[in-house]
Amino acid sequence: MANDVLTAAVWPRVLPAVVAAVLAALLLVVVSGWHPTPLTTALVTWFPALLWGMLANIQISVLAIALGTLVGPLLGVLQLSPVTPVRLLASWYVQLFRNAPALILIYFATYVFPFELHLGSHYVNFPDWIKVTLGLALPASANVAELFRGAIGSIPAAQWEAAASLALRRRQIFSWIILPQCLRRMLPPWMNLYATITMSTALASLVGVHDLLDSAQIASTTVNRVDFTIAVYFITLLLFFVYCYPISRLTQYLEKKYAFV
Repeated sequence: MANDVLTAAVWPRVLPAVVAAVLAALLLVVVSGWHPTPLTTALVTWFPALLWGMLANIQISVLAIALGTLVGPLLGVLQLSPVTPVRLLASWYVQLFRNAPALILIYFATYVFPFELHLGSHYVNFPDWIKVTLGLALPASANVAELFRGAIGSIPAAQWEAAASLALRRRQIFSWIILPQCLRRMLPPWMNLYATITMSTALASLVGVHDLLDSAQIASTTVNRVDFTIAVYFITLLLFFVYCYPISRLTQYLEKKYAFV
């Protein structure tokens, strides 16, 4: 029995090292007998461009979720406002942009915002990637607002009453007691939202942004080989997976950790 318990405790820690060792051994075997082919040469040539394109997707997703996280909590609070017009406007905003397709919002932002800004006697270009960022920030802010509103609503009313009985002001109750709990409850779905926004950035190439998918399309057209096209789109899929999968696993871990908070 003790041996079984010891094995159950040690094996999860040893398994990643074993898998890494096996993969390293296989890699050495493959590299030792590897000879360049037109396909592998083309993949090695274009792989840096794919990585550079992926950085554009990450940049857009980080900025979009950052803007959404800044605006979302304010909208979430406004949904709980006792002033009916304010509450309705915030609710309509959230419902509109939560239920709008990302592609439509990207096109909306692309054509609503000007192609250049007039600042005094100078004209400054308004890049398409910024428009895509703003387009994705709209659903991000709406979803963060709903997460924040739901987190506040999930706090038992007894905690508000208990804190009020200690003669704490409402701002102190919210800052010291309610908000920390809301942040812990919001974190897993917020991370899941970020992964969704990251995958939506693949639509940026449709409005002329030079991102990962656009790099893959250029590479496929330039090389013009069926096997290369299959491989380059598989690498595109793999890059998104490698970036988003750890976020998914961390989300699951945090959901279990904060399940009873």
